Amino acid sequence: MQGTDHVNWMLSAALGSLARAERMHQHFVRLQPREGLREPCWEPPVDVLETEAEILILVALPGVAPNDVEAAIEGDALVVRGRRVLPPELRDARIHRLELPQGCFERRIVLPPGRYAITRFSSHGCIGLRLNKSA
Repeated sequence: MQGTDHVNWMLSAALGSLARAERMHQHFVRLQPREGLREPCWEPPVDVLETEAEILILVALPGVAPNDVEAAIEGDALVVRGRRVLPPELRDARIHRLELPQGCFERRIVLPPGRYAITRFSSHGCIGLRLNKSA
């Protein structure tokens, strides 16, 4: 590979990485506050699985306790919201890297029509929401 081709290839790869990082950032961080919220929120990633008896939702929220997460059905969606904050002992620490989002989070998950009873649990850095279907 000649010198100019090598530089162009490296520049192209770097620009591609920056574009992917920007898309990920836009996916997780809302730049505009949602209606009723006073500050921008980020969206945690979720897995949604369904069986005949329940809908299971896993929300990636490392460091957040299940009781610190609000989960409510609003219309046709489950709304999961809360706040992820640094532990008090780390607030005065020198930060070398901070990749896990902090602050307000909210995620809306459209549900199939039905009635549900919600229970919560924690599993491997995720908050689990079990939506038992009722007749």
